[in-house]
Amino acid sequence: MYRILIVLFLVFSLYSASAQNIILKDTIINDSKDSIPSYSHLYDISDGFKDISRFIRRDTSKKIIKKRSGISILPNINYNPSIGFQIGAKVVGGLYLGDPSKTTMSTFATALSYTTRGIIFGYLAHDTYTKQNKWNIKGGLVVAKMVALDYGMGMGNSISSTSLEESVLNNPERTRFVNEYTVYSLNERLYKNLLPGMFVGAGIFIELKRNIHTLGNPDTTPLSVYSNLTGYHPEKYNNNGLMINWQYMTRDNPNSAYKGIYADIVLRMSQTWMGSAQNALQLQTDFRKYWSLSKTRPNHVLAFWHWGSYSVDGKLAYLDLPGTGRDTYSRSGRGYTNGYFKGNSFFYSEVEYRFPILRNQFLSGVVFANIQTANDRLGTKLFERWEPAAGTGLRILFNKATRTNLCIDYALGRFGQRGLFLGLNEAF
Repeated sequence: MYRILIVLFLVFSLYSASAQNIILKDTIINDSKDSIPSYSHLYDISDGFKDISRFIRRDTSKKIIKKRSGISILPNINYNPSIGFQIGAKVVGGLYLGDPSKTTMSTFATALSYTTRGIIFGYLAHDTYTKQNKWNIKGGLVVAKMVALDYGMGMGNSISSTSLEESVLNNPERTRFVNEYTVYSLNERLYKNLLPGMFVGAGIFIELKRNIHTLGNPDTTPLSVYSNLTGYHPEKYNNNGLMINWQYMTRDNPNSAYKGIYADIVLRMSQTWMGSAQNALQLQTDFRKYWSLSKTRPNHVLAFWHWGSYSVDGKLAYLDLPGTGRDTYSRSGRGYTNGYFKGNSFFYSEVEYRFPILRNQFLSGVVFANIQTANDRLGTKLFERWEPAAGTGLRILFNKATRTNLCIDYALGRFGQRGLFLGLNEAF
């Protein structure tokens, strides 16, 4: 099955390579030579597609290089144990709103996809930088029918004696439940640049969850138990509020960084006066550091990632609890399905070594290991119990200008958890 998925994934990617354009504004292409990165020594899927086409046509004529479009249309294909196999379409684009040497590229993306687990997901996202990075506006809109695998709360530790409800919620046997719901989400954040690389800002989030239920209609589930214990409606609720944000960024590329730092700290404040079901405060942290280990081959990289979410006050609804794969792009915790571990507070760290296989960077590889911990309602504290995972993967250069890779990873965790993870761009 996995081999079939890989072949299908690569075939669709090759087919879309002709439509995958370098996301650069025309003014950059017309700029001075010093401002134009050199990619002539690199080889990506688009180059391979062109070479195959030339070989078939035996066309040796020289073509006039046309200006590259800032918009790309490509298949939105993915696979991991949480969502199954995903297929859909994605439109991405980018442009500079100021001098490229002083302004970060502004990007947008929209996609619609369907997965074999019955998930239907549509979104519109943007990340806009004004001239000289004075302001950064980012956010997005999501409408989706979600199907989420559920293994209870906490870290799966055994319990000696407690109530039936708490036993179901803790789920030491790691019995799998499947929750289905519809979500409508909107968030927007505005950042002001204060110092080089440093931004502060605020934002708003509106999240409406409806038609919540557990497939199979079991009498008692972790979702129903937690909702009864915390006073949340088991079938629908709102989570609306405000955000205060601090961000620091010096990494050289968001898709596959060779060096630099990315840090983001967010205080999320769910507010009943804004329509939220309950008041709650959650502090989220995201820190990434990259070290290039070679001057001649800079994609020899050691990368570190930390993601955490900590309860400051109040209680979140069950579907909003932080846990495995609950980061912004659902990339944490390779080796486990999304939400396999979760709690009111959650801590995650990962280290990854990235290395080239071919000198033209068409093929490269990674090895990685991660560890995570969460608290529970039975007295297990954060940092008291840890669960590890590890794996390895192959990278195929999809777009050399944006350092976009096709990522194929295989990872192993505990409790029999393991799986193949496919996607575009690095996990972090």
